[in-house]
Amino acid sequence: MHSTDQKLAAFKRLLNIMDDLRAGCPWDKEQTIESLRHLTIEEVYELSDAIMASDLPAMQGELGDLMLHLVFYAKIASEQGAFDIYDVLNGISEKLIYRHPHIYGDVAVSDATDVKNNWEKLKLKEGKKSVLEGVPKSMPPLVKAYRIQEKVKGVGFEWKAREQVWDKVIEELNELKYEVEQESDKQHLEDEFGDLLFALVNYARYLGINPEDALERTNRKFINRFQYIESASKNDGKKLEDMSLEEMDHYWNEAKSLE
Repeated sequence: MHSTDQKLAAFKRLLNIMDDLRAGCPWDKEQTIESLRHLTIEEVYELSDAIMASDLPAMQGELGDLMLHLVFYAKIASEQGAFDIYDVLNGISEKLIYRHPHIYGDVAVSDATDVKNNWEKLKLKEGKKSVLEGVPKSMPPLVKAYRIQEKVKGVGFEWKAREQVWDKVIEELNELKYEVEQESDKQHLEDEFGDLLFALVNYARYLGINPEDALERTNRKFINRFQYIESASKNDGKKLEDMSLEEMDHYWNEAKSLE
């Protein structure tokens, strides 16, 4: 691995390149904080894909792309006289020191749960009115549900036993079933379905499962199996639109057996 001096030199090189691009490249000169936003979100998803695929070389490349965006935002902000990369780096350093009193102070912790709980309590001391203020409004709903539950856990709003959480799942499932049987309107069905999803996310958390990762694995599994149906049926001279569900299910089971 590289030395601290080498790492600093590499970071300095990126900062200098950013200065050059901002000064000389027509595309880079046109970019604003707002125009970069959707590109940054795309880069985060590409990094997520690399992580899910356990592709470390791809992860290295995507981290570089994301690092460029972070430097880019700081560069634009410095041109506006708001802040620069120095302020960004010092700001996060100060925050980490403050929120890790078990490392930089005399607070004792017994495990990672204590650390997370202290983190949320310290955020409230910083002036936040709610532990949920840090949950981005634009965060995807499934991830947001998980983060909400994690954050309120930090201040003690948590079921005592996993069985209680499962009971809540069953309760919400029955409430949805009732609304379906009553042929309720879309709003009622949507409310109950949302409650069920929220309860399932909470149960996943008690099982030590990240629901986002679990659902993405199922998405990928479904894609692989369905694409097998498409390719295998084509090799047999069949067209999907002419096949019955039973015929498709035969290929589906073949795909499962090959996994």
